[in-house]
Amino acid sequence: MSDIVDNSRIINHEIYDEMKKSYIEYAMSVIVARALPDVRDGLKPVHRRILYGMHALGVSPDKPHKKSARIVGEVMGKYHPHGDRSIYDAMVKLAQDFSTRYPLVDGHGNFGSVDGDGAAAMRYTEARMSPFSLQMLRDIDKETVDFVDNFDGEEKEPTILPSRVPNILVNGGNGIAVGMATSIPPHNLSDVIDACVKMIDDKESTVEDLIDIVKGPDFPTGALLLGKDGAKEAYRTGQGKVTIRSECTIEESSRGKMRIVVHSIPYQVNKARLIESIAELVKDKRIDGITAIRDESSREGMRIVIELKKDANPNLVLNRLYKHTQLQTSYSMIMLALVNGEPKILNLYEILDEYLKHQKNVVTRRTRYDLRKAEDRAHILEGLIIALDNIDEVIKVIRSSYNDAKEKLMITFALSEIQAQAILDMRLARLQGLEREKIENELEELMKKIAYYKEILADERKLMGVIKDELLEIKNKWGDERRTTIVSATGEIEDEALIEEKNVAITLTNLGYIKRIPENTFKTQKRGGKGIVGLTTRDSDFVKDLIITSTHDYLLFFTDRGRMFKIKAYEIPEASRTAKGTPVINFLNLDQEERIAAVIPVSEYTEDDYLIMVTKNGTIKKTSVSQFSTVRKTGLNAIKLKDDDKLIGVAQSSSEDYVMLISKLGKAIIFHEDDIRGMGRTAVGVRGINLDKDDEVVSLVLLQNEDQTVLVMTTRGYGKRTKLSDYRIQSRGGKGIYTFDKNKIEKTGPLLGAVLVDTSDEIMLINSDNVIIRIRAKDVSRSGRTTQGVKIMKVNKGQEIVAFAKVLENIEQAKRVREKAPKKSEDKQIRLI
Repeated sequence: MSDIVDNSRIINHEIYDEMKKSYIEYAMSVIVARALPDVRDGLKPVHRRILYGMHALGVSPDKPHKKSARIVGEVMGKYHPHGDRSIYDAMVKLAQDFSTRYPLVDGHGNFGSVDGDGAAAMRYTEARMSPFSLQMLRDIDKETVDFVDNFDGEEKEPTILPSRVPNILVNGGNGIAVGMATSIPPHNLSDVIDACVKMIDDKESTVEDLIDIVKGPDFPTGALLLGKDGAKEAYRTGQGKVTIRSECTIEESSRGKMRIVVHSIPYQVNKARLIESIAELVKDKRIDGITAIRDESSREGMRIVIELKKDANPNLVLNRLYKHTQLQTSYSMIMLALVNGEPKILNLYEILDEYLKHQKNVVTRRTRYDLRKAEDRAHILEGLIIALDNIDEVIKVIRSSYNDAKEKLMITFALSEIQAQAILDMRLARLQGLEREKIENELEELMKKIAYYKEILADERKLMGVIKDELLEIKNKWGDERRTTIVSATGEIEDEALIEEKNVAITLTNLGYIKRIPENTFKTQKRGGKGIVGLTTRDSDFVKDLIITSTHDYLLFFTDRGRMFKIKAYEIPEASRTAKGTPVINFLNLDQEERIAAVIPVSEYTEDDYLIMVTKNGTIKKTSVSQFSTVRKTGLNAIKLKDDDKLIGVAQSSSEDYVMLISKLGKAIIFHEDDIRGMGRTAVGVRGINLDKDDEVVSLVLLQNEDQTVLVMTTRGYGKRTKLSDYRIQSRGGKGIYTFDKNKIEKTGPLLGAVLVDTSDEIMLINSDNVIIRIRAKDVSRSGRTTQGVKIMKVNKGQEIVAFAKVLENIEQAKRVREKAPKKSEDKQIRLI
């Protein structure tokens, strides 16, 4: 060998960079091409190639079984260049009725057992496609999916299967990739298809609507599902944990002794190892009272008999078996799948939405294919009819031709090349009158089909209707009863029942940090006090909203872009007085730069209660609370805004309120809410106040009680209380009147907002340095409408008041504030001059 080294072929590369690059490539290969199923057909590449390989080999359900080794060789040689054992193991799982809810392979021979016995070698077993698997490949020959070159470029393979059933949920899937894993349980076909139909029929359907239909996983081994909370959590978030328990009964034997009979076991539990573990517990005396264990399982079903001592308590023994053995297990649901080649954790709605998008694409491509074929055939038939109408001339042209008959026919009868060739290929027997009638009937049927195909392609509703009809057809043929029974978990209690109903304060910062703290955290102080530190935030952050509510109420979050989200108050994490809180984006799906404009506590949704919304530019709108009872993950549109406008306030009314709008330059207008007609969620609204240049609305107040006073607050700590009788009712859309001394605004700062108070109320204020003070409303002087008020909170240079709110003393008072206002009468209505 030569000692000369060719330096031109040596590449200098840092081993760190090379390891990083190589490992990332390996990880992505495992994630995309091996371990995770695609959300559209619910299959990993190996399963997809097995089914397509069997389809290409012609091993359909109506054909005889073929040796498994033949099928594995076909798949390995053409599509999946990996070990034959991995392909065979994947095929075996598709054939096991205890592993796959709706088997995709019809196995003949020993394909393993629930006892953990392995399948026989592939040279001994045989297989073919199951009838159900035909739905996975249905219409694949109609250009419904894309095909790509296989590993050596000599064959074509599909990138995805048409999957006319939502296999991702129906049969589930498990896989461990690099840094992630998926664990999707199988579900009942009828339930999943019903959920798809619900989404097709109701475009406004939410994940909560689907949860009512898809009640929980449906395992091939049956058993019991304890409670719905874990499954619901997984359906909402993509991750959750469910508890599966064996179906057991207690029987009395002929000798008078009691025994426990196990009729089903949890999914993926090895029956033989389960029996061994029970025997070991008895041997180690960890469980007492068992005398014998027998496996009496047969073709009729599973039956494990556990004989008990005469004096044993069967319920006590069974509870201990649940606790210490795999008679009860948990199943972690991780709804991770590939979406456009990227791994994503999806909730129930998102999974079915991606599946329906795939079906829409499949049916669209199939319809285009059928339309093209129908038009091509109609084109030929039209040429044949022309030939039959001119049969003597056609024969004459053909007989007089040497080798140019096709060209002459095209010229003589204005035919296309395809039509001319079809005429030349036509048998003489088709010249009979009967054949003409058949051709005309066929053409008529084709024209109907062409019109139908065009209607489908032109109308999305008809397209989705086709998908719905085909799904229901599959449900009627393959749908079956649930095998897994859902029962209430022992001692299961709804989350809300565990949460003490009490008053809490919810704080929201300008940068979007939210937290829940007990309402009584802050002590009452005298007017003009310095307060105590309410929370610790980043230097550039400050509190902008403070809401006093009950832990059991819903919080409706309205953003400045007019969207609404909702969560329960107790779902906000409780934090200490000085903690900065949790980012609100952890709970709400906000866009970049989107901010919370208002938070409304709601205890129930009724038709008679309304939400009144006002924007910065003075637009106002009234919408029934009932229209916000459901919400999507992406939020609901609460109001349609113009480009230069923002939502600044939302309040709950009772149809008997007066509306008061306050502007930052001291203007106020009051009008009855009857002046605002009820509108839909996405309506624009009407003019509430006619603003001057550079002015904007800062507060929305609803007036219900004439004994209250209006407390206004400025950014520099000045405030005052004014009697409602100092104001007069105006028409909606007017200029309003002054509610503050306009000449003092430079000194006091612009108005921050207003609230209604009486002498028993207390107020919380927060400045930009996050110092909080709590004062009695009666300590704030009552003065005229156009005065500047008094100093409420000391504000140092560079500081300003950023938020204030009324404190409610107890839960009962909080509820009373949110109750409907009394009907108008002579002694109840607000009397304004």
